[in-house]
Amino acid sequence: MKFLPTFSDMFDDLFHDPFNYSSVDAMRTDIVEKDGQYCMNMELPGYKKEDIQMELKDGYLIINATKNIDNEEKDDEGHVIRRERYSGSCSRNFYVGDGIKQEDIKASFDNGELKITIPKDTVKQVEEKKYISIE
Repeated sequence: MKFLPTFSDMFDDLFHDPFNYSSVDAMRTDIVEKDGQYCMNMELPGYKKEDIQMELKDGYLIINATKNIDNEEKDDEGHVIRRERYSGSCSRNFYVGDGIKQEDIKASFDNGELKITIPKDTVKQVEEKKYISIE
């Protein structure tokens, strides 16, 4: 028995693809101050620990997540009926200050959530922007 996708099946896949979201949706982040440190919780649904890289550069914490998927469906006779590929990445940068060292940052990843802690006393406060009024 051969399976042929119908026209409506193609639209179902388009709107229900779990990787069909923007990078902002993929990296929703909450930052709270707790027990003398900043705690960041970042949502990374569909990613694995090995898909994520963190880097500290020039006072910025840079978080990158990359995903490559290659799906192939075959019928009972081994004929390819559908082949899809997905490749995507998302990135966020957070200014943490020049006083932060790599060993100050602790991170863990579990069930699609990246948890990062940074000691508060080592984070340099960013100077508030002061605007000049225009007359």
